[in-house]
Amino acid sequence: MTGSWLSGPNAARPDDGTEQSYPGEWLGLPASGPGAVAGLGRRMAALVVDWLMSMGIAALIINVFSLEQSMSTITLLVWFVVGVAAVSIFSFTPGQLVAGIQVARVDTAARVGFVRALVRTFFILFVFPAIISDHDGRGMHDRATGTAMLLGR
Repeated sequence: MTGSWLSGPNAARPDDGTEQSYPGEWLGLPASGPGAVAGLGRRMAALVVDWLMSMGIAALIINVFSLEQSMSTITLLVWFVVGVAAVSIFSFTPGQLVAGIQVARVDTAARVGFVRALVRTFFILFVFPAIISDHDGRGMHDRATGTAMLLGR
């Protein structure tokens, strides 16, 4: 039952032993251009932009409301709320927009939706699901929610 993710990225390969020539080929995604799997550099840049934006908003919240709360806690809460709301509504966070990537479902051409965005963002909180990736470059959080980070432009 747990072999699909504990066995590493090769556990998701087809049984016929064929190799895919680029990440996302087995998902029916193009090799490059819009709709291709986004690389690690763009994903990390998007995360940094989102985190810095969340820090700025958290600093404003602390100053305006004169809170005695830790800045890191408020930053995390802002990042979580913005991530869930933005991915639910637009399919990308502000940082992902800057990096030219978006979150998309791989099983159908529908929006990511609130529940998938909530679960996906919750898993990212633990860092490790986002670090461990499969043969398509999708993290465990994307595999669990049936999503992928794709190039938008």
